[in-house]
Amino acid sequence: MWGARIHFPKECKVKKIGVLFGMENTFPAALVERINSMGVKTKDGDSISAEFVQVGGVRLDKPPAYAVIVDRISHDIPFYRAFLKHAALFGSAIINNPFWWSADDKFFNYSLAKKLGVAVPATVILPHKKYPEGTNERSMRNLEYPLDWDGVFEYVGFPAFLKPVDGGGWRDVHHVHNPEEFFHAYDQSRDLCMTLQAAVNFNEYFRCYVIGQEKVHIMPYDPRRPHHERYLQNPPEYDKKLLERVEKDALALCKALGYDINTVEFAVEDGVPYAIDFMNPAPDADVHSVGQANFEWIVNAVAELAVEKAKTAPLTPVLQAQVLLSSSVKAAKSAKKAKAAAVPGKKAAAEAPAKKAVAKKAPAKKTTAKDTGGEVSGG
Repeated sequence: MWGARIHFPKECKVKKIGVLFGMENTFPAALVERINSMGVKTKDGDSISAEFVQVGGVRLDKPPAYAVIVDRISHDIPFYRAFLKHAALFGSAIINNPFWWSADDKFFNYSLAKKLGVAVPATVILPHKKYPEGTNERSMRNLEYPLDWDGVFEYVGFPAFLKPVDGGGWRDVHHVHNPEEFFHAYDQSRDLCMTLQAAVNFNEYFRCYVIGQEKVHIMPYDPRRPHHERYLQNPPEYDKKLLERVEKDALALCKALGYDINTVEFAVEDGVPYAIDFMNPAPDADVHSVGQANFEWIVNAVAELAVEKAKTAPLTPVLQAQVLLSSSVKAAKSAKKAKAAAVPGKKAAAEAPAKKAVAKKAPAKKTTAKDTGGEVSGG
């Protein structure tokens, strides 16, 4: 028809999801394969695909090629952590938030759990046994001396576990049963900052995957067994109310901490689930340790999470420490909305169309202006 417009097909873009990993094999490959098998597109018709991250020298002025990055290794590689923070400033959605992961520690987690009403064993943070590098006795002039060890032992009790405030993988964890065993272990702690935590004489034990601060997968677990046998394949029946509380507490912790991937471990004594370890933002997801069923669940859940984030990423982050430390790009978006709502001029502008309708009938109004032996305390 004469004068009809010719519509050229829109050039489709590809939004990339990158997987950053180290020595693990089964999970990263399965995750990439799962995402690519989904064939998801954005509402604008852009394709979403996944691949292993490739990164070299990172330039200040060059944005990363990834809308989303699933981080499995930066806790061991400072270069990767710096790269991820840079990517986040360009709007990439990082799973998990590298800013908060850098700031987090286990003692803070226990303190937060206590504030949330989640049961945690009695825990004390302790001064370094040896001075940290570059410090001496003059650096410790604010430190109480001698330390009230009797008070510490009375509060925590024995048996207990001595473990690093920011460790993992059961490194430097000591099971102690009396003050003599404690001091022997403490003398080996070098310049690590340690916590002493009461042991839980557990009846049941659960390890929970929590994904996207919404999905919880409860896995019966026994830390007393060899590593490859810890996930129970034929667990007994559990009380429904106990499982409901475990799920509720796991969600509360991950929502407060802002982790989109985490595992939360509970040791149950006398029906009370004590949160033992919940700072695992790159949790074990190897099929040979977690088992096929748990593996399938985690692969699918993380794939769905990454794809959902890719649909809206990249977003312009709010360049403010409070926002960067918060849960995700979504939090940054919410913060922008909240900020706009708090500014009278912007609020007035948003309400302007509605007010125009009544402008003739009424005068304009002025706008006015946050973990063995039956006992456990996680590594």
